[in-house]
Amino acid sequence: MTSSARRRALRRTLLSFTTLTALLAGFCPGQAATLNQPPSGFVALFNGDDLTGWRGGDTFDHRKLLAMPAAERAAQIAKWTASMKEHWSVQNGELINDGHGAYATTEQDYGDFELLVEYRTVPKADSGIYLRGVPQVQIWDFTEEAKFNIGANRGSGGLWNNSPGAPGKDPLVLADKPFGQWNAFRIVMVGARVSVWLNGQLVVDHALMENYYDRKTPVPKRGPIQLQTHGGEIRWRNVFLREIPAEEANRILASPGSAGFRTIFNGRDFSGWTGPVDNYEVKDGALLCKPGQGGTIYTRDEYGDFAVRLEFKLPKGGNNGLAIRYPGRGDTAYAGMTELQVLDDDYEKATGHDIDPRQAHGSVYGMIAAQRGYQRPIGEWNFQEVTVHGSKIKVELNGFVILDGDVATVKEFLGNSPHPGKDRTRGHFGFAGHNDPVSFRNIWLKPLD
Repeated sequence: MTSSARRRALRRTLLSFTTLTALLAGFCPGQAATLNQPPSGFVALFNGDDLTGWRGGDTFDHRKLLAMPAAERAAQIAKWTASMKEHWSVQNGELINDGHGAYATTEQDYGDFELLVEYRTVPKADSGIYLRGVPQVQIWDFTEEAKFNIGANRGSGGLWNNSPGAPGKDPLVLADKPFGQWNAFRIVMVGARVSVWLNGQLVVDHALMENYYDRKTPVPKRGPIQLQTHGGEIRWRNVFLREIPAEEANRILASPGSAGFRTIFNGRDFSGWTGPVDNYEVKDGALLCKPGQGGTIYTRDEYGDFAVRLEFKLPKGGNNGLAIRYPGRGDTAYAGMTELQVLDDDYEKATGHDIDPRQAHGSVYGMIAAQRGYQRPIGEWNFQEVTVHGSKIKVELNGFVILDGDVATVKEFLGNSPHPGKDRTRGHFGFAGHNDPVSFRNIWLKPLD
């Protein structure tokens, strides 16, 4: 599919979602019999009758909660839930909080999702929606002058806990309705990428949500939805969620900022590529290394600074790599700027061989370790974007930034083996096969020089 066709498809999808949100926003208070009925493809997180499916929660790192011993974790959740039930009630198909107590938290965890929710609050209230247990999509009184200095006048919907000046921190437009009226959110979260529509207006556009609990690591891959309580009554209804499958998630990740990218693999043959291409094959529109074969194939063109987007699929224990500024000869990881690892996240378990953290998927081989645990299951296509600018490399996997490093600052190397090519400013892009049938498709590159 061409980039223009992808953009047209995305616009059609967004239009249907916007229409759906507008229809949901048309409900009136008191219509309990027609509320909380999910649209096709969605499930109702709130059934309109009771707190089934919900537990208590707080501002607490979900990873740490999962790491607790089972008995300790159960006791903590029971304590939060007791607090929640004191302050949350259901009336006429609305989920109501009095402004106090623990947060309403889904018992189930979610990965990539689309969330539809309506809320109505009161003056001077301050609330929000936690995504995968991470704060938060902000809800507050946009007329409260005492909070104008922290952005209340900009309106609701921003990713409040992002760093000052970071994309998504403040909403793009003021879209809140006057008090007494219901507001409607549509929130799409793929990886750490979040888009928010408030009352049909885009207020956050594909922004990276920062991990409030540890800004050096991405947000969790999975976690609960939480409705925050914060000092004023808030009512919720029509809380619907749709889990986003991998293929759709990849399309969402590939769509924004596509201007300037061009395909460098036609899906049919190796036109524009050189190196040991006989060791590779094209199958079902994908490029893959033949089993038991290898070597580095690379583009005939050279690049300095660039961004590349691609999808890859790994077999169990699969191993390959992205050749960055490769000179066309020599060991890819050492003669070129680097080889970015493409490796099964469960490589040790699959093969029985230990690896250094600087050999894990997404790592700048032997120099900078990437965050692990963000791949899709074996057999599914992953989406990855790599940006190379000067001596800096950023790797975003399935919407999570797993590496953002500078090879110029590296002083320690795996095996004390220096990388003489790490300071190269120009070279070829390619794939460094290591005997395994790792597949690549939809390979798009954008020069940044």
